[in-house]
Amino acid sequence: MAVNKYEKIGEARKGEEIDPNEIASYLKNFLPELEGIPMIKQFRGGASNLTYQLDFENQSLILRRPPLGTKAKSAHNMAREYDVMRRLYGKYPVPKMLHLSEENSLLEGQFYVMEKLTGFIPRTNFPKELGLEARKVRELCQISVDHLVKLHQLDYEALGFGDYYRGEGYVKRQVEGWNRRFRKARTPDVPDCEFVMQWLEDKMPQDVGACLIHNDFRFDNIVYDSDDLTQVIGVLDWEMATVGDPLMDLGGSLAYWIEANDPYCLKLLRRQPTHTLGMMSRDEVVNYYLKKMGMQDVSMKYYYIFGLFRLVGIIQQIYYRYFHKQTTNPAFSTFGVAVRLLERYCTRLIKSNSESLSTHPLSLMENIDFSIQFLRSRKKG
Repeated sequence: MAVNKYEKIGEARKGEEIDPNEIASYLKNFLPELEGIPMIKQFRGGASNLTYQLDFENQSLILRRPPLGTKAKSAHNMAREYDVMRRLYGKYPVPKMLHLSEENSLLEGQFYVMEKLTGFIPRTNFPKELGLEARKVRELCQISVDHLVKLHQLDYEALGFGDYYRGEGYVKRQVEGWNRRFRKARTPDVPDCEFVMQWLEDKMPQDVGACLIHNDFRFDNIVYDSDDLTQVIGVLDWEMATVGDPLMDLGGSLAYWIEANDPYCLKLLRRQPTHTLGMMSRDEVVNYYLKKMGMQDVSMKYYYIFGLFRLVGIIQQIYYRYFHKQTTNPAFSTFGVAVRLLERYCTRLIKSNSESLSTHPLSLMENIDFSIQFLRSRKKG
């Protein structure tokens, strides 16, 4: 994990605190070089796993744990995330793993600690202090896609990830799995998404190949060197990493790629600075990636819609906990509206004849309606 002066970090949210004396006593059994009792702060970003900074007298560590409340059975696997980064360390930019606790009453489940990187993580907007011109923004954008390509071109078997490969049928497993997860997590105030789920099953392509995929590759999971933004020193959040279809990974990334020309209601979902002058559009990202990977005659529409629906599933699983008062994080108050918006967006894309991913299909009235819903929900939260 990396932090800098732009990072939002503060006291732990109510109910998500960690006892500094207990965690110090525990960790010193495995990391005896630690000194003193840590000051503990919690990162404000992210809507899934909980991330903390532990400032001991002689060094700072990062601790990751699952969210509280009911969770999907296969989600928030700390051991998996730890294992992936442990295997990749030294071969791909990731932090060094220090300790994994698989079963411990201290935090009621798995957690791990890793080194703290010092770098820059792009969040919702680039800080004005950086003074990034369009040309530099474009360069950072290309560097991010280059690292996705680099990941997909790794020899996963040589790196010891052969046991992560479950054979052909990755697309099928993902579609059926996310359909099942959404149905299980659905709350009565969101649409059933049956039209979208049926289309994903009916139009399902064969796997185009198998490689190591991140499954959550976004700007805010990339750590750039603060002194040289052309260098990536870390890629974070590997809990969903596996061996699977590279285009499914790209589709998942594009689901978060909000453009400057997108409707206002979509911009309310934006979590990374992909709207900034100089950024590539979704269509440009696809063309750049496919050229780097040596792929031709590929339509990304299916993979983009899957990525959007997978995002619906992720959001709904979080919203389920908020709806049932298993978490009080006010940031989740708008997630029900987000599910309704993305379901409508996917439906419109499916019915559209366009193959472009940069031409949004929502009407003006839909944009206004969802924007109002978002703002009202945010005010209530």
